[in-house]
Amino acid sequence: MLHFRFRALLLLAAILLLTPALVQAQGSSRTASPDITYTVSMPQPHTHLLEVEVRIKRGAGAQSPRQETLIMPVWTPGSYLIREFARHVQDFAATDGASGRTLPWTKVNKNSWRVTTNGAKDWRATYRVYANELTVRTNELNDRHAFWNNAALLMYPDGFLRAGSKLVINPPAGWKIATGLPPVAGQNNTFSAENFDVLYDSPVEVGNFKTLSFEVKGVPHRIVIEGEGNYDPERLRRDVQKVVETQVEMMGGEIPYRDYTFIVNLIGSGGGGLEHLNSTALIATRYGFRPDSNYLDFLSLVSHEFFHLWNVKRIRPDALGPFDYNNENYTKLLWVAEGITAYYEALLLRRAGLISDRQYLDILAGTIKDVQSKPGRLVMSAEEASFDAWIKYYRQDENAANSQISYYDKGALLGLLLDLQIRKMSGGARSLDDVMRYLYTEFFKKNRNYSPADFQRASEIAAGGSLEDFFARYVRGREELPYDAILANVGLRLEPPSGAERPYLGADLNQDNDRLIVRRLYSGAPAYEQGLNANDQIVALDGYRVNRDQFGQRIAEKRPGDTARLTVFRIDELRTFEIKLGGIKDASYRPIAVERPTEEQARLYQGWLGARLPRYGEIGL
Repeated sequence: MLHFRFRALLLLAAILLLTPALVQAQGSSRTASPDITYTVSMPQPHTHLLEVEVRIKRGAGAQSPRQETLIMPVWTPGSYLIREFARHVQDFAATDGASGRTLPWTKVNKNSWRVTTNGAKDWRATYRVYANELTVRTNELNDRHAFWNNAALLMYPDGFLRAGSKLVINPPAGWKIATGLPPVAGQNNTFSAENFDVLYDSPVEVGNFKTLSFEVKGVPHRIVIEGEGNYDPERLRRDVQKVVETQVEMMGGEIPYRDYTFIVNLIGSGGGGLEHLNSTALIATRYGFRPDSNYLDFLSLVSHEFFHLWNVKRIRPDALGPFDYNNENYTKLLWVAEGITAYYEALLLRRAGLISDRQYLDILAGTIKDVQSKPGRLVMSAEEASFDAWIKYYRQDENAANSQISYYDKGALLGLLLDLQIRKMSGGARSLDDVMRYLYTEFFKKNRNYSPADFQRASEIAAGGSLEDFFARYVRGREELPYDAILANVGLRLEPPSGAERPYLGADLNQDNDRLIVRRLYSGAPAYEQGLNANDQIVALDGYRVNRDQFGQRIAEKRPGDTARLTVFRIDELRTFEIKLGGIKDASYRPIAVERPTEEQARLYQGWLGARLPRYGEIGL
């Protein structure tokens, strides 16, 4: 036994003596980053195939491993779902850069390709990516344009996410290039990135787009628009500039980028946005700029994505940067990153003078109504919604309204209530703006990410007192949000439900050609409690065939407590349900002025929305 222990101790000592040399040897090959150059070509745009070459080159004195692995990200920051971008990769190949000799490779998992380089100082991999999906997260190439998200197109060399790289783009003749990446001086269509977080954070538009330009504090901004639409170019330029100026002023007047690009793709229907460090990718309906209500929806999208350049791209929640592109990046702070951004999107339009305080309150009423219509608001907390985004938010089913809540919508309302509470507790001296500026100064400028505890602490510093009860009950907890109690800080309350009770079934229906389908049921509602199922096909109401309009009219003719006899097909079986209708009053959730506001309430309202608090019963609120 003693002899065995002595030998073990000698072995351990030898390992400890050798460890520094081993670490140094391994580290030298890892820390000495190679030159990495990507070339993206599109010789046949109609095939939707983007052709990629990645070149890995080391100097003569650098160590070169015998095998290297290229990895395709499985998700892109700002969109919290594993999207498996590798599924679009085809025709992978690798060659020695000096001899042109084919290099053997193997695919080691769903998104990793290992190349046997045999120590080559210069080697290349080529592959093609099928690009026929236009979203802000993915890639599209056709005979009109190309748009791509680099995280969905470019593989990274394992171990070198901190390395710099170049991107060379070979566009078809006559096509222009727009990206937030800086151009390389003296090299046509060549751009540089200091690391892969920057590279993957810089989408690319290639085509014959239109460009609208403006400056804010001498910093150039451009709106790149691909596609035709009914927008007014001068109005759009002017209003987007107002959004930028207002947000820069709110965040202290400092502009943290050298230029900014808004990439706008116009399509037949749909929309969305994705934030980046000095650009954003937006999709909008081409004829959705009129009437003004639709145009304001687009400006809200612009405002939301632009505010992200501070909130999430620089003011970073704990897990969101530097990124792990191979796995989920969990955080409980999406209600801040996305929800508080959603709160500011409309509030900053108000400050920019693009909407009135009454329009803002109408927008607020819509958000409250959306949240209050979902039973899931009492089932899932804002922190839980954030953490489970990877498995729930982008994969909603017919039960989602009953089991979860949007961290966008609930987060926006938490931002509202937190803002008004800070204003009240500080006597109007501070607001949520101060929280955002504090996080920018104390975390971004000191290269730190913030935690849930840090955000609460920053809010308490602004408020000048404890907010533990608020965070425990409404952020970490699942209690009903205290609208009236906190809206009273600025002289408002929610308009109570009015009128008589109407009959209530509690089911959303879809008309699918001649089939009337139950799309969703709400927990606690009569239909849910009395046996109706999602995906039931309603054949008849009280013995007579109905479509969706007729169904709604017939239910409206009943009274609460009446019975509705529903004949349905459940899969292939004909079933009948006798459902006793409930009763419900319609609620507008409109914020209205309290009857006798105090001077403090009027002053805090003025500080919040920059307008006089409306009189009690005043029309238009």
